[in-house]
Formats: sequence, structure tokens, C-alpha cells
Amino acid sequence: FLTLENRHTGEILRIRRVRDEAGQIILAIEGSLPPRMSGPPIHVHFHQREEGCVKVGTLGARVGNERILVPAGESAVFPAGVVHSWWNAGESQLELSGQAIPAIDLDQYLQALFAVLNASSSGRPSIFYLVHVLWRHRHTQALMTVPVAIQRILFPLVLLVGRILGKYEGTSWPGCPESCTGAPF
Repeated sequence: FLTLENRHTGEILRIRRVRDEAGQIILAIEGSLPPRMSGPPIHVHFHQREEGCVKVGTLGARVGNERILVPAGESAVFPAGVVHSWWNAGESQLELSGQAIPAIDLDQYLQALFAVLNASSSGRPSIFYLVHVLWRHRHTQALMTVPVAIQRILFPLVLLVGRILGKYEGTSWPGCPESCTGAPF
């Protein structure tokens, strides 16, 4: 498993690549989140469907314009191309298991995002490193806190300034592609 932990929220993800019955590579995901904590902000996976079963606790989610609550023993589906977010809507630890179909690059994307978030002492990621991750995965994933049209204009400018300032030199900066190899098979 690739284990990712957000030191600011306590979210933990354990991810591995597996083949499903049809031979397609998917991501098997196990996760947990402390009470009243938020998972990721509103986002979209352009080509991946996520499915999850709540093992313990209550999952709150926004799927498109709908808000849902998913208690232990029930499941939620986040279709490809639909904006969504999720959080722990209960008073106990949330534990879930699920999958992302197909895997594409979600594991590398999450690995990079967690690295960028964890590199910040305040929980506010460096704009240079965050934008680098979002830009290189722009064809498969997007955070929706800034409209995609604005991202297409603003992000190349931020990347240019980051390059001028030397933010992307070497291979030891948070979220650099060389350090985000993804989940094992």
C-alpha cells in the first residue's frame, strides 16, 4: 500500500493498484478521517468514478448540487465528471473503503497533494507547489475552488514566476514528479 496522511486534518489513505475482473487497473482505497474534519475541497475527476462504502461513522458528501449523508454499511458513488467533496459528518472516526475506476493518475496526484499540504506548517500550501501539481494533472483532476477557466490563465503565470524564483530545481521540493511514483501494484 501507499499510505498518505494529512498532518493537518488527520486524514489517512491507503492506496494500491489492482486489476478488476475485467482486467482494468483500479485503485483500491482504504481511508479514515477524524470527527468533524473535512476531506478534500470541492473537486472533480474527469475520467474516474469513485465508489466508497462506509465501514464506521457517517460520511457527508456533496455530489453535484446534492448533499448526502451515508451511514455505516451504506455506499456512495461519485461519477466521473461530477464535482464532489466529502467530510466526516459524525462524532466518531470515519472509516471507509472503496475504489477509483480506472486508476489513471489519481494515486500520483494524491501523493503530490499530500506532500504539498504536509510541507506547510500552517496547512496553507505553497501556491507554487500546489499549482505545479494541479497544472500537471489538469487533464484528469481539478480543484474547483477557482474556476477552471481562470486556472487556465493564472496557473501558467504562477508556474513561470516559480521557475524564475527557482522553486522547481532539483528533485526534493514538495510534490515534485520524481517523488510521486504512485501506489504499488
